[in-house]
Amino acid sequence: MRRRAVFKNGDCNILQSRISKRRLRYLQDIFTTLVDSQWRWTLTIFAIGFLGSWLLFALVWWLIVFTHGDLEEDHLPAKQAEANWTPCVFNIQGFTSCFLFSIETQHTIGYGVRTTTEECPEAIFLMCLQSIAGMIIQAFMVGIVFAKMTRPKLRTQTLQFSKNVVICQREGHLCLMFRVGDMRKSHIIGASIRAQLIRSKTTKEGEVLSNFQTELDVNADGCDGNLFFIWPMTIVHRIDENSPFYFLTASDMLNERFEIVVILEGTIESTGQTTQARSSYVASEVLWGHRFESVVSYNKDRQGYEVNYSKFDNTVAIDTPLCSGADLSEFYRIQQISDVDMRFLSPYRLSPSNSFLVQSAPISRVPSLEPLFKKEPSTTNGQKTSLNQNDCKIQIEDSFMEKPYKELKPSKESKSQKECKAQKEEAKRKISAINAVKRQSDILEEKEEEEEQTSVTENLI
Repeated sequence: MRRRAVFKNGDCNILQSRISKRRLRYLQDIFTTLVDSQWRWTLTIFAIGFLGSWLLFALVWWLIVFTHGDLEEDHLPAKQAEANWTPCVFNIQGFTSCFLFSIETQHTIGYGVRTTTEECPEAIFLMCLQSIAGMIIQAFMVGIVFAKMTRPKLRTQTLQFSKNVVICQREGHLCLMFRVGDMRKSHIIGASIRAQLIRSKTTKEGEVLSNFQTELDVNADGCDGNLFFIWPMTIVHRIDENSPFYFLTASDMLNERFEIVVILEGTIESTGQTTQARSSYVASEVLWGHRFESVVSYNKDRQGYEVNYSKFDNTVAIDTPLCSGADLSEFYRIQQISDVDMRFLSPYRLSPSNSFLVQSAPISRVPSLEPLFKKEPSTTNGQKTSLNQNDCKIQIEDSFMEKPYKELKPSKESKSQKECKAQKEEAKRKISAINAVKRQSDILEEKEEEEEQTSVTENLI
């Protein structure tokens, strides 16, 4: 099983290592670094920042009052009136007083005990500088806290993806489907969804691309553009000739190593910010032959549509062909060419291998019991065709059919031998059409094998 590149909760399983000057690069974008960091680290950095600014300005205040002589014994606050001394800052007795004055100035507390005088111009300048620095630090902290609390990433916690993807038939095609829902009343505006297939690929030159990404064509319940995302929606990827799963059967799907990354993007209605929700699915999370159970119903008591999220991940097993999308398309193409009645066809009994189950409708217009073919069976291009004289039965056995044609009983309405011969010719034309398709497919397979052998030989040379 392939290791996930994206976890189910949307986090990327990517480890960055050996980055030159990593710390310097992160410090150059300090705002994004603090927003992306965990809360404990953000609050710790802000606490250290505030404490460091208080201590730094307290030291500068202490140097100013010390050089002015305010800390001399005769110039302390108790003797300033007797000595007729005017200090730079009133009521400063030491470094502790300077530290308290630094806090009061930076946060504009203003207790009124310690104040700046006009004696020292440098003290006035420092007071203005510290006030500006305090406002910048507080604004920076408020901005980061607000950005962390309103991050669009948090909106993804109320966006839900189904645990599994399912594969079933829809409109005659195999389809890979998953479900996404929004649990809030405020909607995602302009929501769009896309899917990426990640798997290894080998180029013609022999280069192995271990994480090759392929865009999957997806739509939501018939919406090709933006989603009208008011209730859980089923996202559908049709497995057609443009799909990377076109040649994979049910058994092949289990053995494949791939990851489907689904991405939902849109604008948050309440904040106007763009959000992105992610999830992923691996091969073990694919349920073949299942479809999602309906979760939306109308509640007459509450007069509104009710979404039952307890059934969000529930699936229902249904009859689904085990063959690949290519085999199923070929089956329907042969059926269309041979003009076989659909009432007797059952593609759900197809095996995972390249085989087809074709069972014809009874040809009721055979009018006569006269033998039309020889009693000995004749062989034409790998098909054995025989006619029973007693019941005018046509039977076709082919190597790529698992079961022969249904018995064809004669009609009681027609009695003309000419009509019976015409019916015989019609059956022959059907057989010829099937042979032509079979021969064409064999030729294409032979050409593909020759091209593969040629490319392998060229690579070895």
